Amino acid sequence: MGSATPRRRLPVTERTRHRRLREQGSLDRDQLDEILAAGFVCHLGVVVEGAPMVIPTVYGCDGNTLYFHGSVASRSLRASPDATVCVTVTHVDGLVLARSVFEHGVNYRSAMVHGTPRLVTDPDEKLAGLRCLTGHATPGQWDYARRPSRKELAATALLALSLGEASVKIRTGAPDDGGGEDARLGLWAGVLPLRATWGALEPDPALSEGIEAPAHLAKRVGAPAN
Repeated sequence: MGSATPRRRLPVTERTRHRRLREQGSLDRDQLDEILAAGFVCHLGVVVEGAPMVIPTVYGCDGNTLYFHGSVASRSLRASPDATVCVTVTHVDGLVLARSVFEHGVNYRSAMVHGTPRLVTDPDEKLAGLRCLTGHATPGQWDYARRPSRKELAATALLALSLGEASVKIRTGAPDDGGGEDARLGLWAGVLPLRATWGALEPDPALSEGIEAPAHLAKRVGAPAN
């Protein structure tokens, strides 16, 4: 029998060390990849003109690199090229409803990526990064829609961030008070799951008659969103 493939581990740094709720922390790199693959919107934390700002934006992953839009962040990086950012991705899987309010919680999967992003200026990498970003959110759309023009590429700010410094936290399961004194209260406790699915396509009112949705979009209707 062959040996199992060893799980890849995330490096531990001062910024990624799990200090609170350590039991929910994970050093599994595959879990990081799964969390990032399940979403397409991240929150980018950056300091702009001396004040913190958190920006929701779309992203895509290519191996060890996270690509994302960031016009505000790119302005900040031009002023402070060595500035670090924090990118977060979170999926809510359910409400954990305990017998006491204190023990309530959320089942979730989250990832945080730290580092100094770089502004992508090479035309070939920018095109590849935008393809990655588009395909991550909507597989098949890059090959279906018109590609960006040179003018559009020049007007687009694309940032690249290494996944070399990241942390993962995951919470699953039932409330934690089933074995405590509150279990005798006779109150219901459990989990209210949250599951997102893609809805029916809504055609643009300006569509010409006879234009049908492409197969790569039609097949996502009713499919899980994360």
